[in-house]
Order: sequence, then structure tokens, then C-alpha cells
Amino acid sequence: MIGIVMMSVLLAAAGSELPGTEDVRLFYPREIAAGAPGEMTAGDYTLWACATFNENTFVEAGGTRYDIKLERTAERKEEQIWRNLGQVRLAAGTPDIVCGPGVSMLALSRQSGFSPKNILAHLRALPLPEAVHDLRAERERDTNTVFIMPHYESPAQWEEKAAILRNRILLGSGLYPLPEKTPLNTTIFDEQEYEDYYVSKAHFEAWPGFLVTGNLYRPKGQGPYPAVVNPHGHWEHGRLEDSDKCSVAARCITLARMGAVAFTYDMIGYVDSRQTPHNWGNNQEKLWGIHTFGMQLWSGIRAVDFLLELPYVDPERIGCTGASGGGTQTFALTAVDERIHVAAPVNMISSTMQGGCLCENAPILRLDNSNMEIGALAAPRPLLLISTSGDWTRETPRVEYPAIKSIYALYDAADKVENVHFDYGHNYNLSSREAMYRFFGRHLIGGDWDDFAEPAYEKAPDEQLRVFPGDEPPDGYLNGKALRDQLLKQARERRAKRIPTSPQDAAMWRKTHRGIFSALLGATTPHGNNLQSTRHGMDQIDAYILEKWVIGRAGAGDQIPALLYRGPHDGPPQDAVILAHGRGKAMFSHIEQGGPGNLVAGMLEKGKAVLIIDAFLTGEHHPPDAVTTRKNTGKFHDTFHPTDTAHRVQDVLTALAFLQSRRDMTGIVDLVGMEDAGMWCLLAGAVESAFRRVVVDMNQFDVNDDSAWEATYYIPGIRALGDVPAAVAAGGVERFVLFNALDNNELKMLGVYMNPTAQMPELP
Repeated sequence: MIGIVMMSVLLAAAGSELPGTEDVRLFYPREIAAGAPGEMTAGDYTLWACATFNENTFVEAGGTRYDIKLERTAERKEEQIWRNLGQVRLAAGTPDIVCGPGVSMLALSRQSGFSPKNILAHLRALPLPEAVHDLRAERERDTNTVFIMPHYESPAQWEEKAAILRNRILLGSGLYPLPEKTPLNTTIFDEQEYEDYYVSKAHFEAWPGFLVTGNLYRPKGQGPYPAVVNPHGHWEHGRLEDSDKCSVAARCITLARMGAVAFTYDMIGYVDSRQTPHNWGNNQEKLWGIHTFGMQLWSGIRAVDFLLELPYVDPERIGCTGASGGGTQTFALTAVDERIHVAAPVNMISSTMQGGCLCENAPILRLDNSNMEIGALAAPRPLLLISTSGDWTRETPRVEYPAIKSIYALYDAADKVENVHFDYGHNYNLSSREAMYRFFGRHLIGGDWDDFAEPAYEKAPDEQLRVFPGDEPPDGYLNGKALRDQLLKQARERRAKRIPTSPQDAAMWRKTHRGIFSALLGATTPHGNNLQSTRHGMDQIDAYILEKWVIGRAGAGDQIPALLYRGPHDGPPQDAVILAHGRGKAMFSHIEQGGPGNLVAGMLEKGKAVLIIDAFLTGEHHPPDAVTTRKNTGKFHDTFHPTDTAHRVQDVLTALAFLQSRRDMTGIVDLVGMEDAGMWCLLAGAVESAFRRVVVDMNQFDVNDDSAWEATYYIPGIRALGDVPAAVAAGGVERFVLFNALDNNELKMLGVYMNPTAQMPELP
């Protein structure tokens, strides 16, 4: 039976990182400057300041200046010490306080006999004014970072990573698991006959109400013929481009003459795809995977469906080729759709540039990989890399091609990947097209094409190829925000059908979607041998021992301040509890008496070890006088970096690995998350089944409010995946206990233990 425990310490005003009561408040200078102390009761307070021992400074409070004089003691030059500055009378409301340089912390107390000197030991792992140096806040990875492809030693090792990458492409695009396909409602019309091929106008609905528009080129005859999907790329005239640098019509006409059906379709916002501009997408839409990359990827998947509905297409011979942004679409589609049998991404797969457009940079697409790995997902299917000396593929013969070929070699298929390199600028020109024809001739069409050259062609006038006149979508179809709202409504409907709705469904979801939240977040439990942790102190206090740690992973650059309360040296191995708080581990201390707060103390009395942590960008990640913020200098930050929430979930998992690595622990670990950390812990429980129980403060969070997700727990794709119900199902419903929760029918149907009050359930 689950009991209830109460935290007797009254927490300070929202936003403060240090606990407080009616009578005692602690502040960092940065919090004072930001107004975080909040409302205080009028009255007389004793003012304490912790400041550098050898520096003259001051504090102004209640209209009075309190000078802190230099105290010269040679052996204590750098030490921070507490000084009692005397009495200050404060009016009701937010206190008006100003700190001089060198002040690291302030205390205000109306409690007789209060002294803050013993409190720091239970607030911090590092001495004031130090802060950890977590490189994740500084790391810069973007589309112009130079990447090195890792070595994979076996097919199994590669396939484990390949599954993660495929899932991530779909997760970031709101397409995991692949949605039920709606009717295409295909229209093919205005077929024009030429000497040795036909060309038609065509459109179909990738989603209900969203049109994919293009031209269908086919050979004369009955077939069955191979077929080629042709995304066009960022050329000025889109699929109508017909220049020396690129002619989409030339390659489609020639493929039809060679005996292949060719379908070229518009990128979003180009030519006849006028329902929405090319570049759009805000963070709320990304929660659902609604953005240009995702829509174009789904358009490509449905383009394959469109071709397979044609009676004259051979379903076992489907190819795809495009250049530039069309090259990105080519390797992304090939990565997730096994029906693509042959691919030729042109002038795109690079170790030095990953695509400069929003439509090439889906969220979470490259958290720990580049386009080289995504391109290699084609293995062992035939793949042609066409590169040139005049753009970012200049190094392909010596860098990208050998890297991708190494994956093909794992399958004894190194002969199925080729590179042809030219001395041009960025292109899909005649030479590049002829290389593609010969490769597709060998691997897709059949016959002898080794000396094939593109015949002369004549592109039809634009007006004969345009699907719709003018620049507006056809009558009855939405555009702009109205279209995106419709797509969002459809995504909500898919989510409602996708998430488990009973304990039995939850058990099946857990089996069939194992590891999916790890892929979404980029978070895993590290092996104990991969930890890199430093202990900064150990003290015997009463009946327990307090260890001060900074925990991290080798090579990851992360630093997690942590306090471990454990039993005596000669005691037996202990079960453990990890506590995380949205405002940092200091919130678990007893601010009036010093020592651990009641929650920690109660667990110690039960014989448990307790580990409290400062997750990413909380607590000791900030120095006393400033706020540490993440660098965000490159475009597409959420393409290359886990979000803050994802990093915090990782920190919970790293804390678990730390406890699991200790031989003085039993390996039984419970997890508790308070305030905003409740969701971090819930998601950590979705990733890792080793937690015995996950106790989650839902903090009155409305899981159906997109704006709340964006503001508090931004994770691209999480709403499309199924957010909290899917996470609880993935982690095992029986392990989760939710309190301080709003009423939620989806969670009730799963059988999740939920308590609407703010009282934390008691751990066994």
C-alpha cells in the first residue's frame, strides 16, 4: 500500500533555487537581481552575507548600506566566509537588495539563534563561488561542423545504430510509428504524347487536404517498368528547372526513353505546391513533427505509393534520385523506405555541410551523426554518390565515399556503392545525369548502359507542365496557417488512435516500442566503466556519511553536481533513491536547522542511500552572480543538440549508472522527481526499466497543452509519439506513481496510480 509523506520545509518563491521558510530565506546574488526572492513578510531580519575573505564589498538592504571590510589573514586569502551584518528592517513584498562584487550568498532570518554556516554542506558539492563547467552548454554543432564517421566493426553493431537513426528520422517528423495511409485520391490528367514517351500532370493527397503536385513521365508500352522518384532540389524553377546546371525534365524524359517511369514532384512552396511557403515551422508544430522536412519525407513515401498504384510499374524496381535538397530527400527517403531499391543522391552527402535549408534539418536528425550515416542506411542496396569539386562534396572520393563504403563492406556489398566525381560547381548537369543513367541502367532497368549518353531532348513549355494555373491552391484546399492547423488536427487524431488505452495495450506497446524514448531523447544509461566522476569531499555527520560528487560520462563533457547520503562505512549494501528537483538539489535541504530536509531524512531513517542531483543548467551549473546559458549560435539547434529536457533526462540516467556502479549499493533504485523534475524522471523511467519505482510530481502540468510543452519540456516529436501515456506504457505502467496531477482519462485507462494532491506518496 502506498502511503503519504509531507515535506515540512516551506519552499521559497517560485524561481528561487534555494529553499526557504516564513522565517529564513537564502539567495544567490543572481536571484536577487532577477527578483526571484518573491514576497516576504514585513519585519526585522538578521542579514548574513557569504563573501570572499579578502575583498572589500557591500550589501544594500532596506535602504541601508552594509560594508564588508577586508580581513587580512594570509592563510585564508581565497576562503568564502559568512558575516553577520546586523539587523535590517524590510517592508512587505519583494526585498530591495543590492550586492557588491564578491558576495556569493545572502541569508535573511527572523529566527533566534539562526546561523547559516552549517547549511552550505547540504546545498552544494563545490565550495562557493565555484560552478561546474558542463561542456554541453558550450558545445556548438551545426550544419557546417566537420564530422568524422565512426568505425563499425560488425553488421550487428551497425544495425543497432541504424535502427536508432531510422527511428529518429521518423520521430522528428511525427511519423513514428508509420501512420495509417489515407486514400491518395490521385488525379492524372492532360497526358501529352511524344515520339517515345508520355508526360502527364498529376496530383494526390499525401495527407487529407494536402496535395503533392508534379509530372509523370512514362515509356510507351504496357510494362511492367521500373519507376524512379525524382525530388528536384532548391533550383530556382523547381521541377521546371532546365538549365546547364540542372534539368529535371531532361532526366525524366531520358529515364522514360530508357524504359522507366519517372515522377517528379514539387518541394513544398515550389511551382504548384502553393498551400504553404517552403520555410515555416515553430516549436509547437515541431512537437508534432509538422514541418517542411517531415511533410516532404511523407510526400516521398506517398509518391512511392502513387507509383505502385500504376498498373504498369514493377513494384520490385523503384529508384530515387535528386540533387542538392533533392539529394537530401533522396537519402532520407531511402533510409526509411525499403521499397527504394536503388538511389543516387547527387552533390549532397558531405562531412562538412549537412544542408542549409529548414527542409533538410528536421529536429533530432543529427544528434550524434551526420549525413554520412544517414546515407549509409541504404546499405546494402545499390547507391551512387555523385560529387563535384565545386561544392561541399569536394572531398567525397577520399572521405564520404570510403566511409559509406565501409558499411557496405560489412554486408560484403562494397561493389554496390560507387562514387563518380566531377569538376563542376553545385549541379545535376549532363555529366552527372549520364553517370546516374548508367548506374540505374545496371542496377534498376537492366541491359547494357555503360556507354549511354543522354539524347537530345526538348522540354515542354512550363504552362504545359503546370498542374494548376496561377499561384493559388485549387478551390476547396486550405493554405497557410489554416492548412497547418488542419494538419495539426489530423496529427492529434492519429495520436489518439496510436497511444495505448488499456493495461493490456500498454504491455504490448512496451514490447513493440522498446527503446523508442531513448532514440527520441538521445539519452541512454551509460555503462559504469564509462563514468568519469570526481569526489570533492566526504563527511561523517551523525549516523550517516555525506559524499560530494561531480558525476559525468567520459568524453561527454557533462558535469552533474551531486550529494550522496549513505550509511556508515561498515554498514550493509543499501537500496537507493535518486531525488531530482526542478530548482536543484538544494531544495532538499533543511534551511533552518541545516542538514538534509525531512524527505531525505525520512529515507535515511529507512536505511536507504539518497542521491540528490543538479540536472543540466540547474543549481551549481550557475555561478552565484550569473546564469549559465547554452550557446545557440548555429542554425537548426534542435537538429544537432538534445534539448534541455533531454539533457536533464540523461543526467537522471547517469545518476542511476553511478549508483549501479557502487558495490556498497544493492542495485535497487527508486526515482523521485519534484516540480519540473517530475517530467524528467517520468521520461527517464520510460527509457530505463532498472528503476524499481518512479514517483512523479506532475506539478499540475496539463499534458494536452502544447504551449506548456514548448515552454517547459520542449522535445520535438513527443506529442506525435504519445507523450506521457506512451512514456508510462514504454516504462511499465506498474512502476509509475503520479501525484499533484490533473485529471487525465488517458492515464486512468492505463491503470496508472494518480493522486491529485501535492502530497508525495511514500516509497516502500
